Amino acid sequence: MEFYPNWCVAGVLAHFRISLHLTLSCGFRALHLSHPSSSANKVQQQRVPPLPRQKSFIPPQIPNPFVHEINLSPLTKLKMLLCGLFILPLRIILFMIVLLVSWLVAAIATCCCPERNEKPFNGWRRKVTQSLISTLGRLLFFSMGFHVRVEGKPASPADAPILLVAPHSSFFDAIAVIVSGMPSSVSREENISVPLFGRILRALQPVLVSRADPDSRKNTIDEIKKRATSGDWPQVLIFPEGTCTNHTCLISFKPGAFHPGVAVQPILLKYPNTLDTVTWTWQGYTVEKLLLLTLCQIWTNVTVEFLPVYVPSEDEKKDPFLYAHNVRHTMAQALGLPVTDHTYEDCRLMMTAGELTLPMETGLVEFTKISKKLNLKWDNIRKQLEIFASIAGSCKGGRIGIEEFARHLKLPVSDVLQELFSLFDRNKDGTIDFREYVIGMAILCNPANTEETIKMAFKLFDVDEDESITEVEFSSLLQSSLGVPDLDVSKLFRDMDADNSGKISYEEFRNFSLNHPEYAKLFTTYLEHQRYYVYMLEKEEEEDCVMFQSAANIICPIDNEEEKITISDKKED
Repeated sequence: MEFYPNWCVAGVLAHFRISLHLTLSCGFRALHLSHPSSSANKVQQQRVPPLPRQKSFIPPQIPNPFVHEINLSPLTKLKMLLCGLFILPLRIILFMIVLLVSWLVAAIATCCCPERNEKPFNGWRRKVTQSLISTLGRLLFFSMGFHVRVEGKPASPADAPILLVAPHSSFFDAIAVIVSGMPSSVSREENISVPLFGRILRALQPVLVSRADPDSRKNTIDEIKKRATSGDWPQVLIFPEGTCTNHTCLISFKPGAFHPGVAVQPILLKYPNTLDTVTWTWQGYTVEKLLLLTLCQIWTNVTVEFLPVYVPSEDEKKDPFLYAHNVRHTMAQALGLPVTDHTYEDCRLMMTAGELTLPMETGLVEFTKISKKLNLKWDNIRKQLEIFASIAGSCKGGRIGIEEFARHLKLPVSDVLQELFSLFDRNKDGTIDFREYVIGMAILCNPANTEETIKMAFKLFDVDEDESITEVEFSSLLQSSLGVPDLDVSKLFRDMDADNSGKISYEEFRNFSLNHPEYAKLFTTYLEHQRYYVYMLEKEEEEDCVMFQSAANIICPIDNEEEKITISDKKED
């Protein structure tokens, strides 16, 4: 048996260890390169959604506060028929008499005065308005069968220059104006032209809002500030919700009433009736039908409750949105109702959804909150609603399933597409509603659609680096990205090839990506796979290095051998 020096044995073992490490590392690399799908599967297993499910994006408790339905039982119909035969004619006669007298008194009070009076009424004009017209107003509601109950104490103009009434659910809510002592109100300019009622409204010297005037919002806020701080004008009564709801919740308060930063008195309106014939919403009975049904009731109960005056803090004076939020919370607690962030803009989207043959509630997205958090404009969301309608038009219930989602993207259902779909499907019910679609488009797609990302995605497709993408390059990469080897992307390729040249230039790729942001996530999926693949290779190489280092040390502890060699050399020396 032949013996070798210690230094020779150590050198051979070290060389063997390095060779083995390189060989196995290359083997692992080759294994990964020959099985790209395994890397993709690991990516899908370990990738997490890019954003958490924020509580602020959770759907509201009340899905649609703008719908009200009335179910009439046979017995109720019989009662209403009897009331219609005997009570209705008397009520109509009394109502018209009181209305005509009220119009006459209002005409006298406003004679020789312009529609937009810049000075408050004084002397006999104010007395006529606050006493005589107020009494006639109570008689007017009595003629319609209203039984009014007042709770709490109205505040003086000095203590609360602004009165806030909620929930706003009917045109009958004008009862709050009468009970409050005939304050001014905020009203549309068109209401001044309504026969009879327009003259009575003028007697209240309302703050008129013109939707045709682009500066109307600013002018309205300035007028409210002037009246609330002057001390000469009567109180200003405002419905801060800005539109009618079914009084099952309190929607967002508009900040206009809170800009002056003065104390306000909240007023609650309740209609405690077994049959609700007063609620007037965007989806429900018309004004004429509700008026007829109400007049055919024996009595209609209404409660007007004055809450204590709310004095704003210094922070609330500086921030009208905070002020509005806190006052709404106070009123909601007193009513025992939830709050939502729906606004008048949601009503507009709801009507648009109906025009697009979608269920009307499809357009309800809590516009104010969504637009503020995602920096979206109404026109942008309106355009997205049209696109959503084109996708969900064939679906029942106005929701998108995975099949419709894949058909819209012109791609087959695959694991990657399922993952993208799940990022939109926030409540995991297997469908995407319009609210989820808007959030998904804004959060998941648009941030990925930057110029840098588009350039990077284009370079991935441009395999031969000739600054254009052929159908073969496009198809092979998407097949690898989506894990579908027999994927046919010819139709999608033709859509991107605007000039029909058979190749996609960067400008064509960029324009398509910007106009179809939903593809951004798919175009960058392969990039994510590659990044993750490189990361896994580096990580496994580090683990292999540690493993082989440990194994080699067990077989032949290098450090000890080196020590032995050193000692042996010293002995020989």
